[in-house]
Amino acid sequence: MRISDILRVKGEQVVTVTPESTVERLVAVLGEHRIGAAVVSSDGSVVEGIVSERDVVRALAARGAAVLVEPVSAIATAQVRTVEPEARLEDVERLMTQGRFRHVPVVIDGTLRGVISIGDVVKNRIDELETERSTLTEYITGERV
Repeated sequence: MRISDILRVKGEQVVTVTPESTVERLVAVLGEHRIGAAVVSSDGSVVEGIVSERDVVRALAARGAAVLVEPVSAIATAQVRTVEPEARLEDVERLMTQGRFRHVPVVIDGTLRGVISIGDVVKNRIDELETERSTLTEYITGERV
């Protein structure tokens, strides 16, 4: 399976914040959209960073509530690993596991096209297992489930 297959179902909507947005605004955006990370982008197209709930928590622990008025760029990860839509899901799973991150922007020719989360990966795996179980049950019992 390819990342493009997941994006086809999930959609290509990506929530972005500008580098100069405050951390307080970021927290509001994450809560409003019920997501765990946002791509940092001045124009909504070029990936300049990524910032997650974890980044906020770590910054709060290190610097206290004053971090809420700081720009997102102060806590965001600037060196972002991205993937292309034709990347294999297994490769992205490995990348996420080895890099210990939960969100990967999907980029084509430098343009942001989507985000794959660990939740998307898990949902896909569950769907595959349910299909396999159903197929095996049908094969064994001779009945359609």
